Amino acid sequence: MKLSEAIRHYLEHLEIEKDRSPKTVENYRRYLEAFQEYLGHDVLDDISLETIRSFRLFLARKKTPQGNYLSKKTQSFYAIALRNLLKYLIRQDSTVPVLPEQIELPKLSQHQIDIIEYADLERFLNAPQGDSIVALRDRALLETLFSTGLRISELCNLSRYIDIKRGEFTVRGKGGKLRVVFLSSRAQKALAAYLEKRGDADEALFVSFSKAKKPSVLGRIQPRTVQRMVQRYAKKSGIMGKVTPHQIRHQYATDLLMNGADLRAVQELLGHSNISTTQMYTHLTNKQLKDVHKSFHGTRRR
Repeated sequence: MKLSEAIRHYLEHLEIEKDRSPKTVENYRRYLEAFQEYLGHDVLDDISLETIRSFRLFLARKKTPQGNYLSKKTQSFYAIALRNLLKYLIRQDSTVPVLPEQIELPKLSQHQIDIIEYADLERFLNAPQGDSIVALRDRALLETLFSTGLRISELCNLSRYIDIKRGEFTVRGKGGKLRVVFLSSRAQKALAAYLEKRGDADEALFVSFSKAKKPSVLGRIQPRTVQRMVQRYAKKSGIMGKVTPHQIRHQYATDLLMNGADLRAVQELLGHSNISTTQMYTHLTNKQLKDVHKSFHGTRRR
């Protein structure tokens, strides 16, 4: 089998059987075609551990247009794509030149999570003021973001016909996985006020508005618009540094854990496939370690 043929079949598998998003499929295409280009030909059986090692060395030394080296995380995406391609071929009873588990992934440093102080967070959530449709939308969006911990793509794809009074709804996340998220009373109240003032029939929950004196709906809100909105209200609240929608998702997870939520429950609420992803928050929220330090450290100096 040609390598290009194997890549095509695998990408079609991701799109049809695995129901991966177009962006995910395109990323895998880019990673795998970069490896094929480096290989210099289209022979699947010519892949070896040596060619893979050489390719990864090439990635480690490669610079971006901005003059920076590729991060270890970005380099790992290429290795993961190649491993998953080989796993797919094995499941299809194809002979592979290298076993997937022989491709080791780079060891990544622990991700640093920036957390907003609680007082700053309250100012941020209360930053949209007034009763204009735009202010009501912004307040509802920020409250929903913090109440549910949704990814920005999940937030933008919400339908206005969710049951707000019930306070919970199902969202389809990464890989088509369904999970239940919950609305706080503040989020429910903000959403109700926003939707009551909406005079259009657009199915999207959050929409963009024109800048006219009487704003008209321009369609479903886009991730970039949400990113700019979050940063604008962060500055208005006096928060230093960059604040992103994904950082609000971090706030959501941290808030749950600091108030005693079980790690497995938080994993379900966030829609993480692997609990190791959720565990990155524990170093910020482990009250037990703090209590141990307080009880036993330096007791003779008191």
